[in-house]
Amino acid sequence: MTVHEVVLREYGPALSVPLSPEAGRALAASGILQSATPDPGRDGHWLLRAGSRVGAVRAPGGPVVRIMPKTPVSRLFFLLGFSLAPARAWRDSREGTVDTGAYEDVVPALAHAVERQIDAALRQGVLQGYRDVEESALVVRGRLREAEQIRRHFGRTPPVEIAYDAYTADTADNRILRAAAERLLRLPGVPGPVRRRLAHQRVRLADALPLIRGQELPHWQPSRLNSRYQPALRLAEAVLRGTSPEHQPAGADPLAVDGFLLDMNKLFEDFVTVALREALREHALTARLQAPHHLDTAGLVRMRPDLVVRTGDGRTSLAVVDAKYKVEKADGLLNADLYQALAYATVLGLPEAHLVYAVGRRPERFHEVRGTTAGPEGRGVRLHQHSLDLTGEPGQLLSALREIAARLAGATPYPRS
Repeated sequence: MTVHEVVLREYGPALSVPLSPEAGRALAASGILQSATPDPGRDGHWLLRAGSRVGAVRAPGGPVVRIMPKTPVSRLFFLLGFSLAPARAWRDSREGTVDTGAYEDVVPALAHAVERQIDAALRQGVLQGYRDVEESALVVRGRLREAEQIRRHFGRTPPVEIAYDAYTADTADNRILRAAAERLLRLPGVPGPVRRRLAHQRVRLADALPLIRGQELPHWQPSRLNSRYQPALRLAEAVLRGTSPEHQPAGADPLAVDGFLLDMNKLFEDFVTVALREALREHALTARLQAPHHLDTAGLVRMRPDLVVRTGDGRTSLAVVDAKYKVEKADGLLNADLYQALAYATVLGLPEAHLVYAVGRRPERFHEVRGTTAGPEGRGVRLHQHSLDLTGEPGQLLSALREIAARLAGATPYPRS
């Protein structure tokens, strides 16, 4: 029995799928799924269960695996668009921040969004710029590279080793856009009309050299000249950095899994921390994202809270926040999160810590920790749990985060005893 496509749901139940041993091992080794194990009850079948990653992947010799998100695709891309360009999205919280068309699957929506952004970037023509070029030539142009000329061609001319500034479309900006279009053209599940438009954009960018797979992305610098390119560039980089991993187990050939995935854990964390950082600026406060600290005095146990609120001068910590994208369970939110938040508050000398969950409509809760004294009144450390309903409108999400930011701005650090 041959299966060409498998559809899983984010954090959904495991599905028994007929797979070759090679395809099953590739999915298991990639770490893309929460679990991929042989089905003990059915020969030639594997039990596949999706976790927090959504999108589409294709294992060698196996079917296309589509992982559908719980969150509506339009909302998912609002979170992505906000994280990439918060200043623009903060002014305009409409879902049109990233145009996903009418597609309800991650890969078609992504391909449509990138193609529309590239088209908007190129509407006034392909942007050109100066680039340093060093080459061997038959005529002198620009500057003679004397050292290279002597080393490589001593006593012989031509050719000559020269360096010059070329005004060209082969810039980092255009290379990134071309690479994103080519990347999407290779993905499974891109609709025909979108595929044709992406191929057209690739032709428009033909003067930009293709990127070499495995090398670092070229660096581009935001400026007034490339302002019309910037939304497309940010989204294109997200596409290129979201390439599925290549895994090579010890003693085996590389097992490559091709596709595109978004990690909802990372996406939610980025959205919450970036949005809170922007909202805190309205209170003249600063925020440090993923700042490293140590739990112990010897500096052996590292910890990295998602966001630490600081005074405007950045010298004093006021509050700490950790974002948690998790599925609700019957026994409530995991106690391990509370222990982690307490550790953050203890190390930073704060009277309270905040956890922000993507768990739908749930009233705010707080816990006062026994055996701790965080202030002059003898009150224990308080751990606050907030929730965001990702099915809500973008304006509602931003409003809820503004309220949390106001709570954080009102926090007062107590001196250590």
